[in-house]
Amino acid sequence: MLQPQNHTETTEKTGTDVLDAHENSHHLIVWNDDVNTFDWVIKTLMDVCDHEQEQAEQCTLLIHFKGKCIVKEAEFNTLRPMCEGIIDRGINATIEEVVC
Repeated sequence: MLQPQNHTETTEKTGTDVLDAHENSHHLIVWNDDVNTFDWVIKTLMDVCDHEQEQAEQCTLLIHFKGKCIVKEAEFNTLRPMCEGIIDRGINATIEEVVC
């Protein structure tokens, strides 16, 4: 009868692997204002960024109390149409490169 071999394979990530993961990463940031309602910002995040209701509500609270919130992280070309969609709805948004 064969006995099972008991060995463990370990994979170690180096610092450069972690940096490569964020190399082309950007943040989509939504900024607070005194114009848009909570409901409008929540609806926008759900429509434009595909957030679930609870996620959109949490982001909206952070926007209100902290002044801004990172609502998405992805490559620039993925975030650009989302940013434009948010701005088209009268909400302030920017895209910033992730700096490690």
